[in-house]
Amino acid sequence: MRCVIVDCAIYRNGRRTEGPADFSDALDQARAEGDSFLWIGLHEPTEKEFDLVTAEFGLHPLAVEDALKAHQRPKLEVYDDSLFLVLKPVMYDDDTDTVTTGELMVFVGDSFVVTVRHGEGSPLAQLRQRLEAEQEVLKHGPTAVMYAVSDAVVDDYIDVASELQLDLDALEADVFAPTGGGDTGTTAARIYHFKRQVVEFRRAVGPLAEPMARLSGTGVPFIREPSRPFFRDVSDHLTRASEYIEGFDRLLSDILSAHLAQMGVRQNSDMRKISAWAAMVAVPTAIAGIYGMNFDHMPELHWVWGYPATVALMAVVVIGLHRLFKRRGWL
Repeated sequence: MRCVIVDCAIYRNGRRTEGPADFSDALDQARAEGDSFLWIGLHEPTEKEFDLVTAEFGLHPLAVEDALKAHQRPKLEVYDDSLFLVLKPVMYDDDTDTVTTGELMVFVGDSFVVTVRHGEGSPLAQLRQRLEAEQEVLKHGPTAVMYAVSDAVVDDYIDVASELQLDLDALEADVFAPTGGGDTGTTAARIYHFKRQVVEFRRAVGPLAEPMARLSGTGVPFIREPSRPFFRDVSDHLTRASEYIEGFDRLLSDILSAHLAQMGVRQNSDMRKISAWAAMVAVPTAIAGIYGMNFDHMPELHWVWGYPATVALMAVVVIGLHRLFKRRGWL
């Protein structure tokens, strides 16, 4: 069990203290003191490893199943003895332009917090250290931990959105560059890749709006009244992140439409050039074809100047067509 426990401590009046090694004794001690709570952090526990925590804290079996299997949508579940919040932390790899998501489950009950993390996104060690330096926050108990975790995850959404915005601006500049964004297939693949990242980002952000609205409202147990404005602040930041994502989706659709329009314009330009050259080649070909037929009775067939006159006619017609197409922008 020790291998999956990232950290475990009792917080008394906002101060960290090491509690008993036994979960049950630590929880009983925290409840007896009144101003204390127990916070246990786990990383990808197995069912067997999680059984001890489940038994000691009385966690609901449906919430335990979700915490073990992961791959959950962000949500808030209310049970008799605890709250269960699912968050999806997001990271952005600027080298590969890829959005990756993890999963973070938070159990909050009477004098305890259990956090379960899957994946590498949003490690909680730094958050815990920051909270331990801000004892006034931890004095508000388990609710403060749920708020701090939610706030950190949503703040990461804003940071990822800012990084994604920079890369989308670069993509837009490439598409509208005089060269037209380079290779057509590569540009289309990049646009589609970014749309996939926006979809992945939306799956993490969108469903979280309803849980944050519930936490900032009334009627949710274990959530103290003074903490509701803080959850409203998280909800506001989440709304900003959602607006960013909607803007990214519209921007990518516009970039794709502009890219396809540019492809059509270039194809039309190429077709005009091909048609112009084909027309200039067709005229001398037609004249040569006519005079190449084996007939005795043809105009000027036995005329001394017939050959140079025919060649001159071909040259005049071709030059005339070239100037006409050049003036109209076809060449």
